[in-house]
Amino acid sequence: MSGERTVGTVPSQELPLLARTALALTVILIGVYIALDIVAQLLPPHYSPISQAESDLAVGPYGYIMTVNFVVRGLLSVSFLVGIGSATGVATRSRVGTALLGVWAIGAFLLAAFPTDIGTTETTVHGQLHLLIALVAFVAAAVGVVLMARRFSEEDRLRPIASSAQGIAILTLLAFVVFVLATPMPFLEKHAYGLLERIFIGLVLLWILVVSLYLLRSGSPVHRERRAPS
Repeated sequence: MSGERTVGTVPSQELPLLARTALALTVILIGVYIALDIVAQLLPPHYSPISQAESDLAVGPYGYIMTVNFVVRGLLSVSFLVGIGSATGVATRSRVGTALLGVWAIGAFLLAAFPTDIGTTETTVHGQLHLLIALVAFVAAAVGVVLMARRFSEEDRLRPIASSAQGIAILTLLAFVVFVLATPMPFLEKHAYGLLERIFIGLVLLWILVVSLYLLRSGSPVHRERRAPS
C-alpha cells in the first residue's frame, strides 16, 4: 500500500519567552508613540508637521507629551534590541549594527533631557546639544538598520524576511541622505524639513515594526502536519 500518512504534528520553533514579551512590547510602544505624536501635533501651538522638526513639539505648553514620547521611542528601541537579541544567535547578528541601534535608543532618552531651540533669536547649550544628539542618533539608526538587515540571511529565523528588511533599510538610509542634503537648502529647510525628518523616523520605526511582527508570527506556537509516504 502506498500513499501518504500523517505521522504527527510538530510545533514550529517557538520564540523564547523573553523574545516574545520584548517584541510584543515593541509593537505596543510603536502604537503608543504614533498616538502621542498625533496628540502632540494637534495641541497648541500647532507646529507645522511639514516645515518644523518633530522636536519642536517638545517646546510649548504641552511639550511634556513629546518629551514623554522621546522616552517611549527609547524604550521601544531597547525592547526591540532585547527581543531580537533573544530570538537570534550571537554569531548571526551584526554587532556594529546592534550597537548603532543602541546609540539611536540612548539618543532618544537624551533628546528628552535636552529640548531644542525654537526660532533663531537665541541659541542655548541644551539646544545645541539636542541638535548634536539628534544627528548622531539619526546616523546611527540609518547605518544600523542596514548593517543588521544584511545579516538576516545568515539567521534561520530571519532568512525569509531578509530581502524585505534590506529593502526598507536601504530606503531608510536614502531618506536620511535626502534629509541631510536638503537641510542646507533654504527653501527645503523652510518648507519641507519636518516632512523629510518624519519620513526618515517613520521608516526606522517601520523597519523595527516589520521585523518584530514577523518574528512574533513566525515564532508563534502553531502546529503543522507532517506527512510521509507509507
